[in-house]
Amino acid sequence: MKPTMISAAKFQIRSYIELMKLRIGFLIALSAMAGYAAVSTHVNGWQLAVLFLAMLLGSSGSAVFNQYYDRDIDRLMPRTAKRPLAAQTLGNPVRALWFAGALLLTGCALATLAFNWVVAVHLFLGAFVYGIVYTVWLKRRHWTNIIIGGAAGSFAVLGGAAAVDPSLWLLPALMAITLFLWTPSHFWSLAILIKDGYVKAGVPMLPVVVGDAATANWILGNTILLVGSALLPVALGQLGWLYAIISSIFGARFLWLNWQLVKDPSLVWARRNFLFSMQYLAGVFLAVVVDKHVPFDAIRKALGL
Repeated sequence: MKPTMISAAKFQIRSYIELMKLRIGFLIALSAMAGYAAVSTHVNGWQLAVLFLAMLLGSSGSAVFNQYYDRDIDRLMPRTAKRPLAAQTLGNPVRALWFAGALLLTGCALATLAFNWVVAVHLFLGAFVYGIVYTVWLKRRHWTNIIIGGAAGSFAVLGGAAAVDPSLWLLPALMAITLFLWTPSHFWSLAILIKDGYVKAGVPMLPVVVGDAATANWILGNTILLVGSALLPVALGQLGWLYAIISSIFGARFLWLNWQLVKDPSLVWARRNFLFSMQYLAGVFLAVVVDKHVPFDAIRKALGL
């Protein structure tokens, strides 16, 4: 194969990988793994790996569809203008549509064969909410787009738990509520940072509609609900004191950052809120895993404490 053909093939592969939005896919897959760990008594490494792959494929399929559908407005925003479909570097965009379908179908098939049809249904519903409800129906029409669209990630937690036992629903449902409420606080902070691009593209994200200062108030109000929801598993007896302490520490830090953004709705504080929001979610889900799987009572007895 000639060097020019090899270079062209590498470019095509990189472009299709870029379409998959793997960073978002990793977050979705990790959320599913958290749901799995929340209800399992014994973590199976192979099952976790297969679950991760299935969720990554399904999420990637909806991400490719998102870029296919939004390629017109992506060209107008500096953050997205260089995406392969927006930049028109992949030839016929219908190929990307087929790629999206193949990824989603493979992910659902893998989930069904490795686990059960309930996992596949949750995977499909998450992709449907992101690809159709958010991207097609709401994103260009109303500022509530990201609130309703945030349900897409929640299905990953439910799917991960269903991989263990579909009947164990209470704790995964509470975690899904937390993830649902996390999305607006996370994304509205980002939307403040890239508001000019949304203005140019005519996308009614909350900062475009009400301004940065009002958005900061919305973020604080939403995070109050978020931090409260994260403590529901303790109130309902699903998790213990260790989770409560870790979750509260991360929640207090997030609320403090939100308050700083309310006092000074600048890009500096918006960026700090955006970056910490990811740490908050990781901290809360890690607290679930630690509370469920680290045998502190046995450790204390072994040490004679």
